[in-house]
Amino acid sequence: MAPEINLPGPMSLIDNTKGQLVVNPEALKILSAITQPVVVVAIVGLYRTGKSYLMNKLAGKKNGFSLGSTVKSHTKGIWMWCVPHPKKPEHTLVLLDTEGLGDIEKGDNENDSWIFALAILLSSTFVYNSMGTINQQAMDQLHYVTELTDRIKANSSPGTDKKSKSFNDPRLCIRKFFPKRKCFVFDWPAPKKYLAHLEQLKEEELNPDFIEQVAEFCSYILSHSNVKTLSGGIPVNGPRLESLVLTYVNAISSGDLPCMENAVLALAQIENSAAVEKAIAHYEQQMGQKVQLPTETLQELLDLHRDSEREAIEVFMKNSFKDVDQMFQRKLGAQLEARRDDFCKQNSKASSDCCMALLQDIFGPLEEDVKQGTFSKPGGYRLFTQKLQELKNKYYQVPRKGIQAKEVLKKYLESKEDVADALLQTDQSLSEKEKAIEVERIKAESAEAAKKMLEEIQKKNEEMMEQKEKSYQEHVKQLTEKMERDRAQLMAEQEKTLALKLQEQERLLKEGFENESKRLQKDIWDIQMRSKSLEPICNIL
Repeated sequence: MAPEINLPGPMSLIDNTKGQLVVNPEALKILSAITQPVVVVAIVGLYRTGKSYLMNKLAGKKNGFSLGSTVKSHTKGIWMWCVPHPKKPEHTLVLLDTEGLGDIEKGDNENDSWIFALAILLSSTFVYNSMGTINQQAMDQLHYVTELTDRIKANSSPGTDKKSKSFNDPRLCIRKFFPKRKCFVFDWPAPKKYLAHLEQLKEEELNPDFIEQVAEFCSYILSHSNVKTLSGGIPVNGPRLESLVLTYVNAISSGDLPCMENAVLALAQIENSAAVEKAIAHYEQQMGQKVQLPTETLQELLDLHRDSEREAIEVFMKNSFKDVDQMFQRKLGAQLEARRDDFCKQNSKASSDCCMALLQDIFGPLEEDVKQGTFSKPGGYRLFTQKLQELKNKYYQVPRKGIQAKEVLKKYLESKEDVADALLQTDQSLSEKEKAIEVERIKAESAEAAKKMLEEIQKKNEEMMEQKEKSYQEHVKQLTEKMERDRAQLMAEQEKTLALKLQEQERLLKEGFENESKRLQKDIWDIQMRSKSLEPICNIL
C-alpha cells in the first residue's frame, strides 16, 4: 500500500510575485512522494466569489485555504492541498485554489490568463466560480477564456485555419475545452454583512439552502471527478503532476506557449529513462539472487538471464509510456545484452579460476614426483601416463567446474607435453617403434581434443545466437501486448470523446446552432477516421 500523503493545510504551489510565476520546491517535494493516482480539482473565478470556501469543503475542513477579508484577492498564484480522496481508496485528492481573477491591485490581464491556463492544464476537474448569472455579457468579459486557444497549444504545430480562429468566440471556446459541463446555483451563505467573516460562522448561522447546495456540489465533484490523465488515458500520479507543473511554468517563464504535447513528451523522456533504470535494477537484483558462478553450462546461465530479462522487460513496460519508435526499449535491450555478456565473462573467469585452483590441487603432487625423478626410470613413462589418466578422471568427477573445464584442462596438459615427451624418449624399456606409435597416438588424441573444443565453441555460439533471438522475440511479444492494450485504451477514450461530441451536436441542432453543428461534424469525422486507422501493430522494433 502506498504511503498516505496528508498535508495539514494548503501550501503554495506556484507563487505569483511581481508578475512572475515561480514554482515552490517544497510543494514539488510533496508531489514527488505521491505514488497514488491523483484527482486534481482546480477552481478559478473573480476575486471574492467564495472559491476558497468551496475548496475547504471539498477537503472536508472548515479552515484551510485562506478566505481573505478584503476586496483584493488573498491567494497569490496557485495554492495546493493534498488529502486522501474521501470516496476513492488508494487515490489522492489534489485541490488547487487560484488567486482571484481581476484583482484590482494587479490590473494585469496577462497574469490572469496564465493562471487560468495553468489551472486547466493541471486539473482533471475545472471549477469556474461566478457571482451572479453567467449571461452573454459575462461570457464576453471572460477574455481569458477566449484567449485559451492562443494560450494553450494541443500540439507543437497549432492550426491557423479559419476553424481554429473561429474558436475565439466564447461560447464555442467553452464547448471545445469543456465538452462535459455541470452547473450549480448557490444562494447567499449568510447576510452580506457577515460574508467577510464566513469562516468564523457556525454551521447553524449559515443559510440552510446554501449548506445543502454546497453538500450537493461536493458530493458531485468527489463522485464524478476522474483521475488526471494524459493523452492515451495514461494516469497521472504525484511525480507526473510535478513534471507537468515544471514543464508548463518553465515554458511560460521562457516566453513560450505551454504545449500539452511537448509536456507529455518531456514527461515521457523522464519516466522512460527511469523505467529503463528500474528494469536494469530489477534484472541485476534477480541475477544476483539466482546466479551462482560458475554455472555448469552456458545454457544454465542463459536460462537464468532469460527469466530475469523477461521480468525486467515487464518492469519497463509497466513504467514506460509513449516510447516513440521504441527508443528507450532499444536502450533497455542494449543494456540487458551488455549485462548478459558481462555475466558470461564473469562466468568464464569464475570457471577458469576454479579449474586452475583444482588443477593445482589435483596435479600438484604429480608435478612434485616429476621433479623428484620418480618417473625417470625404465617403465617410468607408462607409470606417468597411467597416473596422469587417474588424475584426469579425478578432475572430471569434481562438479560445477563451469564452462571452461575442458579448455583449462586442455591447456594444462599441453603445457606438460614436453615433460611427457622427455619421459617417453628416455624410457629404456620402450623400443623405437613403440615410441613412434605412442607419438602418433598422442597426436591423434590431441587432434580429437581440438576437434571437440571447436565443437564446444560452435555450440556456445549457437546458444548465444539462439538466446539473442529469444530475447528479441520476448521484446516483440511484450511490446505487442502493450501496444494492443494502449490501442484498446485509446479506442475507448476516442469512443468516449465521440459520444460527448455527438451529444453536443444533437444539443446544438435542437438549439438552432446549425453552423456550429457543422463545424463540430468535422471533429466527429476526424475522431471516426482516427479510430479506423488504429489497426493492429505488426511492424515493431
